[in-house]
Amino acid sequence: MSLQRIAVVGAGAWGTALANCAARAGRDVMLWARDAAMVAELTATRENPRLPGIRLDERVAATGAIADVAHADAVLLAVPAQDSRTAATALAPRSKSGTPVITCAKGIERGTHCFMTEIIAEAIPGALPAILSGPSFAADVARGLPTAVTLACADEATAAALSRALGSQTFRPYHTTDVRGVEIGGAAKNVLAIAAGIVAGRKLGASATAALTTRGFAELARFGRALGARSETLTGLSGLGDLILTCSSPQSRNFSLGIALGEGRAPDAKLAEGAFTARALTELATEKGIEMPIATAVAAVLDGKLSVDQAIESLLTRPFRAEG
Repeated sequence: MSLQRIAVVGAGAWGTALANCAARAGRDVMLWARDAAMVAELTATRENPRLPGIRLDERVAATGAIADVAHADAVLLAVPAQDSRTAATALAPRSKSGTPVITCAKGIERGTHCFMTEIIAEAIPGALPAILSGPSFAADVARGLPTAVTLACADEATAAALSRALGSQTFRPYHTTDVRGVEIGGAAKNVLAIAAGIVAGRKLGASATAALTTRGFAELARFGRALGARSETLTGLSGLGDLILTCSSPQSRNFSLGIALGEGRAPDAKLAEGAFTARALTELATEKGIEMPIATAVAAVLDGKLSVDQAIESLLTRPFRAEG
């Protein structure tokens, strides 16, 4: 499988970071942006205002023509989860059969409850759906700081080839065929990170943060096992690893959203994937009969059904039970 030409659809901070990452691995990269002004700025200044101080690699070319993506050997779909279907649908007429399309979003589609690779499979029937996920911040990846992630595809040979194509000395993708396990880790941890941010914003202490993260992981694992995820995926980079990172750093938009909620400030939820995934996650959990009290409390707060204090009280007054 030749994977020299890589297209990145989406020129936000994450898409730009991944473009630099692929270029650092020796690939020729086409970075597609919807906004013509962004294409012009990337071309003229070689810098994305969402990643100030980080120069675009010389191997990366910016474009506003979706037709340019058709020549790629693999496509990284780096748009928000709730925009993935629109982007995939636009890409479909120009996608060659058998081309790997790797979603880089972490979420569940509202309304349909579809995971990201399911959206790719529906919108681009000839594509090879894959997902890239794990503990990674855009600024770190763009700068070439050491990062390890998980890349999943149902076809093991494709997963391994994509990992080699994108991997470098500082960016290490570990491959797996457990696509659903990787998707669950990324989607659930964003919702749980909002809860961790609320704990931090309410200044409930380090002990409460540790308890929240641990019990949150129990929810993530319970949900994952019910949907067929492998235990090693849930305890790996895209599950526990990403949860630890996202629940502990203000660099996480989801954690920062939670801090704002905990402090009683009006949060800006536009860029926090967990704010859009929370309801879909808890609805899916209810459909499957899976208990996720922390995620459910977060969804209730975001939907205005509970105040932060009421959500905290609902968790603290739950019946005592055996750990598990």
